[in-house]
Amino acid sequence: MLLSIIIPIYNVEDTLRRCLMSVLPQVDDTMEVVLIDDGSTDSSALIAEEMIQNRTDCTLIHQTNGGLSAARNAGIELAKGEFITFIDSDDFVADGTYKDLVAVLTAHPTYDILEYPALVHYGSKSKEHLLTFPDAVINDIRDYWLAGGHRHTYACNKVFRRELFNEIRFPVGKVFEDTFTYPYLLQRAKTVATTSKGLYYYCQNDKGITARAKGKELNNLLEAHLTHLHLWGELTPAYYQALVNIQMDVYEATHADPILPLLPYKGTLKLSILHLIGLKRLCQLNQFIHRMMRRNRS
Repeated sequence: MLLSIIIPIYNVEDTLRRCLMSVLPQVDDTMEVVLIDDGSTDSSALIAEEMIQNRTDCTLIHQTNGGLSAARNAGIELAKGEFITFIDSDDFVADGTYKDLVAVLTAHPTYDILEYPALVHYGSKSKEHLLTFPDAVINDIRDYWLAGGHRHTYACNKVFRRELFNEIRFPVGKVFEDTFTYPYLLQRAKTVATTSKGLYYYCQNDKGITARAKGKELNNLLEAHLTHLHLWGELTPAYYQALVNIQMDVYEATHADPILPLLPYKGTLKLSILHLIGLKRLCQLNQFIHRMMRRNRS
C-alpha cells in the first residue's frame, strides 16, 4: 500500500458527497481511504457508509467528537500506506490528483514530503487564489519557510511519509493545528519536494473555525509560530512583520499584552514605527486606525 487518504468527517452533510466523489473514483490498488466520523450529529456518517458500501479499499470508524486534530490522529493510527495525505470533507481534489501524486512518489521514492498546488479560498471572490509550485526539491528548509512556506502550512495539499508521524501528532484542542505540526515534520524530513501535478480545492467555509477566528484562535496561531521560532535562526523582515501582524490581530481581539519578542528587524515602515514606539503602542495604534476606518464606513 503506497498512499493512505485520511478524511475527517464532522457535520458536513452538504459537502461530503462532493468530497468523496472527487476521491473515490481515483482510488486504485496503490491506495486506501480512511474515514473518521468525529461524532457527527447530522447525516454525514450515513452518507459515508452509503458511498463506501461494499468497498474493501475504504475504512470508516466512528468516534466521540474530539475535533479535527483528534480525527486526523485516529486516521494516522489506522493508516497502512507508506505515505499519508489528508483531505478535509468540505474540500475536494481535481480529477487524477492522487494518481499523479502516486506517480511522482513512485518515480522519486526518497521524497518524504511532497507539496502540490491548491486553489485556496475557492468560492470567495475576494480571497480565492491559486498556489502553484515547480517540480523541484527544496534544498534549504529554513529558506523555504521564511520565503513563504509559513503562509501555506496546510496539511491537505501535502503527502507525508507515514514514518514522519511516528512521534508526532496534531495538537488536540488547538486550532491552526497545521502551523503547530508542519515545522516538526519538516525538521524530520530528509527530502522535501514540490510538484506542479494535482490540485487541491481548499473551499471557503464562512462557518469554519479559521474563517471565524477570534482572540483565542488567533492566539493559537501566534503561539504556533513562536513555538518554532528557535528553529529558523535569523529571520527575515518579511516573516517578522507577518508575526507582528498576527500579534496586532490578537491584541485587537483580546487586549492582552503582546507576547511576541521585540527583535531587531527593520526595512519596512511598520517595523520602523515598531522600533520607535514599541509593540504595545503599535498594537494600540493599529486598533485605533481600524476603529476610525469602521466609523468612516458606517
